[in-house]
Amino acid sequence: MVEIKTDTALEAMREAGRVVAQALAAVRAAAAVGVSLRELDEAARTVLTTAGATSPFLGYQPSFAPVPFPAVICASVNDALVHGIPDDYRLRDGDLVSIDCGAGLDGWTGDAAISFTVGTPRPGDLELIDATQRALDAGIAAATVGHRMGDISHAISTVARAADCGMPGDFGGHGIGRRMHEDPHVPNHGRPGRGFPLRHGLALAIEPMLMAGGKNDYRTDPDGWTLRTVDGSRAAHIEHTIAITEDGPRILTRL
Repeated sequence: MVEIKTDTALEAMREAGRVVAQALAAVRAAAAVGVSLRELDEAARTVLTTAGATSPFLGYQPSFAPVPFPAVICASVNDALVHGIPDDYRLRDGDLVSIDCGAGLDGWTGDAAISFTVGTPRPGDLELIDATQRALDAGIAAATVGHRMGDISHAISTVARAADCGMPGDFGGHGIGRRMHEDPHVPNHGRPGRGFPLRHGLALAIEPMLMAGGKNDYRTDPDGWTLRTVDGSRAAHIEHTIAITEDGPRILTRL
């Protein structure tokens, strides 16, 4: 069932989203050559604890996962697309890092992701991150009252195709509110004018995941969580939680 949020609920989601933005900023500031992914997770945990927020990631176990997720961030490096588990891997010069984080505050949830490079960036990685950001921006711009879900999906996929990037067909964004994952699903591929109608009060997490190799297929690591590109090409993931309003899309997960 799709829940349409009141303006009061959206304000509460904005506060949860602000915590997510603060946690991602702390992780980005902590990321440097030699820093472990586990240390990045600790940076995010500190922000959540200080804000009195909980993590919707920690202990989360969807049907595809063999074990509950053990961290408050997903940390995906280089060819890892999403859902990377923070471990003792230490960042190296030139790594491409994607960090996904959520926060629960006063019964409401925010979810967002960033991608960035560490040390000396590869030009191709910067282009990939830029394409992913542009895909997200296009999806958000299409998230207006009177449009349909397919308009968001089509906007994202148009940018991805123009950049010769692949995207996993069965992963995308989602509704969000009292829980991290709610209806409706937000595909990153779609046809304009089709799908769920967009209304004032609908809250969505929009999250393009682009793969530089141009293919849409991926593989799953033995941990049952981490998704990687099949061809070993780099991947990027950027996400915001937004609210659809009569005044246009409102980003809830920014500082």
